[in-house]
This record gives sequence, structure tokens and C-alpha cells, in this order.
Amino acid sequence: MNAKTADPTAPDQGRIVLLTTSHRVAPGLLSWPAWQALRTADRVLCADGTHPQLPYLREAGIRVDEAAPTAEELVEACAGGRTAVVVATGEGDPALTDGLARLAGSGRVRMPELELLPASYDLPGARLLDLVQVMDRIRLECPWSSQRTHKGLAKYAIEEAYELVEAIEDGDRDELREELGDVLLQVVFHARIAEEDPDAPFSVDDVAGTIVDKLVHRHPHVFGDERADTPEEVRAHWLRTKAAEKQRTSVTEGVPLGQPGLALAAKLHSRVRTAHLDVPLPSGEGIGYELLALAARAETEGTDPEAALRAAARTYRDAIRAVEG
Repeated sequence: MNAKTADPTAPDQGRIVLLTTSHRVAPGLLSWPAWQALRTADRVLCADGTHPQLPYLREAGIRVDEAAPTAEELVEACAGGRTAVVVATGEGDPALTDGLARLAGSGRVRMPELELLPASYDLPGARLLDLVQVMDRIRLECPWSSQRTHKGLAKYAIEEAYELVEAIEDGDRDELREELGDVLLQVVFHARIAEEDPDAPFSVDDVAGTIVDKLVHRHPHVFGDERADTPEEVRAHWLRTKAAEKQRTSVTEGVPLGQPGLALAAKLHSRVRTAHLDVPLPSGEGIGYELLALAARAETEGTDPEAALRAAARTYRDAIRAVEG
């Protein structure tokens, strides 16, 4: 924004640069235009004496005045063609920016050239750092959260996973975004608790590093020299690398027995079918064996029996509500 008049004989009113930085980027990692503006400025100011950028700017030989000038004082400081760089605080210095906007809108003051210069940018995933920081504070200061354990939180992980599935099945995009956040919270919460373990602590960075290593290793067609042109070839790569990693003696290893019965039956049948084992379904009396056969049939046909039953149950629920209404 430039509020200077077109009069070529008028004195140069200078330049004000509002320098913004992201707290999610390490201090001192600034863009080249930002460093150029800082080095060529007649004056650099910052209202926050504890701003994380200040030690790095001073180490680079840039003098920073800890001051919070008013809009009028800043405009006067730029008179005669001088440049002032304001290192914005975390709040963005609203009093200063609002004051500059009022002066520019009044039409009574010749304004310097005003420039907003982002000195550092958030990378994709940067808000995850905010989540880690918020979770750390909650763990330290919240009477309820500070007492939680892995076991005490386990039920919430299951509940949130089911709510996520429901949002997916409903097709509600807003609900999906919210439920994904709730599931993510469970991961960050458990990782924060794990940091306090006296014998085998680990952090959310360790969790992320583990899954990154796993994904890279199990996708040699993406990160290595192998090739996969179809989903079936990708699955074959995945199964081979997983088998080499786990070195399991049974296809049933790694199948959680605590999952819902239909899902458990379908998973076991999938393992048997993928391994090309000839294991007949057990025969017996009762509804359990009938459900087992149905789950195996659904898995063979590519249907998730849990999802199919949920869909039928939802239809049943709607019929109940219709009768009630």
C-alpha cells in the first residue's frame, strides 16, 4: 500500500516494513528479502523484548530497538526517505497497524510506503507443532489430563475411531474433519504420556519417525528400485516386506482378538485366503458358526461385514424412527 501523493517535488516520506514471522519455523531462518530489508533499514524496532528472533538478528549484527512507537511516531521516523522495519510480535501489533490505517484513511497525512513482508512461512503440517505444544501445556496444567494413563485413555481411542467411521459413512465433510482431529488427539495424547515413562520413554517425534521408516520400507516401488503398476502388485510388495519385518510363525499373529466379532472373523479369513492355506471353516451348532460363515463369505466377495451390518442396522434404525414418528 502506498499513500504518497504524485507530487514529484514532495519530500520522500520513506518506507515502513512490517516483518512477520512464523513461530513454527526455527528462529533465524528468514527469507532473503527479509534479511535484505533488515540490513538496509535505517531503524529496526520490536515491541517484544523476548521475541525469539531478536538474539539471531543481533548475532547477525543488526541493531534492534526494543520500542513500541505509535503510528504517528513511526511515520515521523521515516520522514526524509528513511526505512523502518518493525519486527511484528506474535499478536501482530494491532494497535500500530490500526493506527497506520487510520492515518492513511484520514487523507491529512502523507504516508510512507507501507509493506507487509512475510519473513518465514509455514510448511505443510506446521499446525501439528501447535497441537504438540497445546497438548504439552494441557498435560502439565490440566488436573484431569495430567492424571490420564494409556489404559485409562484406551476406550476413547476406540470411541473416536468409531465416530470417524460414522462420519465417513455419513459423508459429512465437516464432521469428518472434526473426527479426524479427535483421532489425531489420541495419538498426540498417548505420545505425550509416553514421554514420562521412566524405563522406555518415547515422544511424538519417535512415533512419526517409526511410521515414516515403515512407509518408506514398505513402498520400494516409490522410494526404491522395485516397480508396481497395479494395486495388486503394491499389495504383494507390502505383504513381502511386512512378512520379512515381523518374521511371524502364524498368519494369525498380529490379528487383535479384541475387535468386533464380524471384523475378527473376516480378518482371519483374509489372512488364510492371502496365504493360500486350505483351512475349512469349523462346523458347529449355533448362531456363532453361522455368522462366521457369513463373515467369510462377505470377505471373499470383497465386502466388509461390519460395514454391511452397520448399513443394515442404520436402515433398521430409520424404520424404527418412522414408526415412532
